[in-house]
Amino acid sequence: MVNFGGFAAEMDFDFVVDTADRVEVIMPITPRVTQPFGFVHGGVTIALLESAASRAAEHRANLETERPFGIEANIRHWKSGKQGSVRGVAEFDHEEGNTQFWNVTAYDDEGDVMSGGTFKTKIVTLERLAEKERKRAEAKAAAQNA
Repeated sequence: MVNFGGFAAEMDFDFVVDTADRVEVIMPITPRVTQPFGFVHGGVTIALLESAASRAAEHRANLETERPFGIEANIRHWKSGKQGSVRGVAEFDHEEGNTQFWNVTAYDDEGDVMSGGTFKTKIVTLERLAEKERKRAEAKAAAQNA
């Protein structure tokens, strides 16, 4: 199992399948991921699915020159859980230009679907990110000098 830093580490996500076509992430159900009534919070499930798709997108990007970003989630919830774990799965669907489309599904320990839908990621060049940062800095400086 692989546990990446940052948000994934804070949420105790374990990446058990980690390829360019499929990523599976397991998250234990603990009080930190539940809503006030003890069920897994839907937003946490979406974060789990986004993390799976984003990790898979990293495999399809040249990380020396590009970064993947999540740009759209369309998720429907069918059931929730109170104990055990949630398995988030992202499977590559197709690519259009620099946008990747992922089918995402969350399962409980019995294999029942909890949530599912689609997720889009966009690959952005580091050059484009630097250009956007320069423009933000110029706009901020212009506003301060006005």
